[in-house]
Amino acid sequence: MSLPVTADCDEVRQQVSDWKRSGERVAFVPTMGNLHEGHLQLVRAARKSAGRVLVSIFVNPLQFDNADDLSAYPRTLKQDADALAALHVDLLYTPSAQSIYPQGLEQHTRVTVPRLGDILCGAHREGHFAGVSTIVCKLFNQVQPHTAVFGEKDFQQLALIRKMVTDLAMPIKIIGVPTMREADGLAMSSRNLYLSDSERQQATKLYQVLQKVRSALLNDDQDYDGLQKTAIASLQNAAIYPEYVEILRQSDLHKARPQQDSKLVIVVAAKVGKARLIDNLQVNLNESPSP
Repeated sequence: MSLPVTADCDEVRQQVSDWKRSGERVAFVPTMGNLHEGHLQLVRAARKSAGRVLVSIFVNPLQFDNADDLSAYPRTLKQDADALAALHVDLLYTPSAQSIYPQGLEQHTRVTVPRLGDILCGAHREGHFAGVSTIVCKLFNQVQPHTAVFGEKDFQQLALIRKMVTDLAMPIKIIGVPTMREADGLAMSSRNLYLSDSERQQATKLYQVLQKVRSALLNDDQDYDGLQKTAIASLQNAAIYPEYVEILRQSDLHKARPQQDSKLVIVVAAKVGKARLIDNLQVNLNESPSP
């Protein structure tokens, strides 16, 4: 099957309009390309939610706080298109930066989400989440899907997009898909390509530390500050440089309160070599601890 591809917003709108007129539901998966199995799992989830699936690939300059990071971001359009064709995606949208930001980045209207855009990764990557919310809002307006699918690996991004959609009254259902992991637990990420063989081995410590914190929480350890400090020390001992390890409420990413909040998420961001990696584990304290 050949994959229809367009860089033209008007063509996207016309196609989506035709599908809707025929009574079909449309699911949207926005990506920055360099697709791995985690991305493809999002496409599969999209297919379950709608009869038509549209994927975008756009490396968004507005969300990068480092020009070198932007230029180094892997671009693999041919391989990505082949993978999407194999999953029978209905349309691939590949806009240019010029078409998305015709007046340049500095002159473009920006969408910001208070607090959620400023904490955690937002505190360490200035302007990152304003770039994310702006491009997602613009793509939503261009595509106008019924549903949109995002991975849970970037839990903060997912929470931010859900709040933006609610606050701006967008009639779009946001679907989160569990993190896909390698056999050793490392969360799949395009940035894993930046890791050397030894750094790749080191990086498995992220998931191991998350699992230890999760186990402690399920065994009723209520010293959240202590758990966070121990986790940070464990990462540092493995020559990993954490920006944060936090235990938060899933619903709004506020600090979790012992004996009050039961649905938690443990989030981490850390440097392994030159790669900045993020991960998280969700915890429901009403579950039984693992034997």
